[in-house]
Amino acid sequence: MAINDAPLLRELADSQRRLQALATQVPPKPAGTRIFTISNQKGGVGKTTTTVNLASALAAKGLKVLVIDLDPQGNASTALGVPHQEGIKGIYEVLTEGTPLVQVIQQSTEHANLAGIAATIDLAGAEIEIVTQIDRDKWHSLLKTSLDEYLATATEAPDYVFIDCPPSLGLLTINAFVAAREVLIPIQCEYYALEGLSQLLRNIDLIQKNLNPELVMSTILLTMYDSRTKLASQVVADVRGHFPTQTLNAVIPRNVRVSEAPSFGRTVITHDNSSPGAISYMEAAIEIAFRGAQNGR
Repeated sequence: MAINDAPLLRELADSQRRLQALATQVPPKPAGTRIFTISNQKGGVGKTTTTVNLASALAAKGLKVLVIDLDPQGNASTALGVPHQEGIKGIYEVLTEGTPLVQVIQQSTEHANLAGIAATIDLAGAEIEIVTQIDRDKWHSLLKTSLDEYLATATEAPDYVFIDCPPSLGLLTINAFVAAREVLIPIQCEYYALEGLSQLLRNIDLIQKNLNPELVMSTILLTMYDSRTKLASQVVADVRGHFPTQTLNAVIPRNVRVSEAPSFGRTVITHDNSSPGAISYMEAAIEIAFRGAQNGR
């Protein structure tokens, strides 16, 4: 055996061990529907990637999951195999026309337990329409009103709802914060990782005080970790030092399989479930489920 092969063999052995451990773990069903908004005002941190892969991982473990794509780019819809071309009804109709949520839910091609609500190109102009056509006192609660109505009347409510919102604090993101009960923040293990985070936390605090007192920043997930760099390890240490109870033990590595999966209309969970990225997202999803159970969620 060549000396250079040793690290690869260790990595393969570690992946196999982790896969075997995951196979025996059964995440608990939450007491009620857990509603997350996945948010970070800094772009390129793996926000949408985190949304769809956590959703797919939980669905693969037997839990019912709904993903609401609130980003006009529609990347979450693409990754979940949810049609979002022009003419498809999605979250735009919910926000601007009052269409019931149940009428725009589509089955994901990822898993039978996973459904999605599409973001179409029309969503790009939704904020202007909301401001000009809807009463001011309803602007912030359009999504919450529709989601609450759906959850109250659904024959089988989802265990998890994940809301993928744009990387900016506009009306769409505010609607996500008001509708959610938990915020999950992906933070990339790179320089300037904490840039803008203090502003995001201030915004969350304002939402808590003025619009949604139930909202908590419950989870931080470190993404794009490169074990070869000292910087990545330092970022992990810094984030865990600042947020010891919210930061997950699971860390998402840089992995080509994670990056290429959306081009196949899949998440990495179904694209290559034995890849380091898929294993890490499965571990993160299970950790979120168990932490929620420990905290009565």
